Amino acid sequence: MSKVYITDTSLRDGSHSVSHTYTVEDVEKVSRALDQAGIDIIEVSHGDGLEGSSINYGFSEVNELELISAAASSVDKAKIAVLVIPGISTLHGFTEAKRRGASIARVATHVTEADTSEQYIKACKDLGYKTVGFLMMSHMASVEKIQEQALIMQSYGTDVIYLTDSAGALLPHEVAERIEGLRKVLDVPIGHHAHDNLGCAIGNSLAAVRAGATYIDGSLAGLGAGAGNSSTELLVATLRKYGINLQADVFRTMDAAEKILGPLIMKKEKELPRHNSDSITLGYAGVYSSFMLHAQKAAKRFNLDSREILVELGKRKAVGGQEDWIIQVATDLVKNK
Repeated sequence: MSKVYITDTSLRDGSHSVSHTYTVEDVEKVSRALDQAGIDIIEVSHGDGLEGSSINYGFSEVNELELISAAASSVDKAKIAVLVIPGISTLHGFTEAKRRGASIARVATHVTEADTSEQYIKACKDLGYKTVGFLMMSHMASVEKIQEQALIMQSYGTDVIYLTDSAGALLPHEVAERIEGLRKVLDVPIGHHAHDNLGCAIGNSLAAVRAGATYIDGSLAGLGAGAGNSSTELLVATLRKYGINLQADVFRTMDAAEKILGPLIMKKEKELPRHNSDSITLGYAGVYSSFMLHAQKAAKRFNLDSREILVELGKRKAVGGQEDWIIQVATDLVKNK
């Protein structure tokens, strides 16, 4: 099998879990440990991408550009990636991130809106980034639609294209079907980003690799939105056991999770992601994983069950970036009681 490259998203997707409170010291420690463990790529930015720090998505305690600089100065081999979302990130943001040491830009759109990525992908390529196309909420589209949208991103010059299960709603056979579909039409490598809301993240990641994906995401201890992502240490161990060609070291990745990230989370008085009724509902209803905390806040405010809000968001087919819609949905539910 081809070599598989691991991207750790603890310092981006995991930012949701710590309410965007990472410090420079936090990022230095985690980045150094991941680099020493042989992780290929480390993603660093606000949970909702570059320049996501806002009233809608939550403010960062430390400017993410400082965190990018900290990560870049703490690694010897690992590449630093940033998430770029059209409508949130700007040319200034990813230009400055490149200057600070980022070399991979992951340009993310809803699975049916690849055409909104053109300016971003081309601008990132012009800046010298390796560019990844991220098709989010991929459970909401057929194999044929995903193929169509991936080809659009490929035509813009992206170097890798990801099938992204933002809601943790896919099952292993559904991931395999989508990856196989992409292999039939694409000339670029394929990646997969899983969330664990239905407990399928590792199984989905293995299914993706078996179907031909060569870029796989994880986060230490599964730290991420909703019930979290594929645990990087579990991912490395299972891929190694499966006989996959990896750079990552099993024991050092475990140590990064248990000896570095774990104490850091405890110090912040935060909890590692776990399966609970809300995170399971995200996967069941097919709702963007970062919506969970916003739905919980709205439930308290309107005296509702947060699961009611999440299920209604799923019925209305809410997509990433519509966090401000949660209040309207909660208001409508109260009116209809």
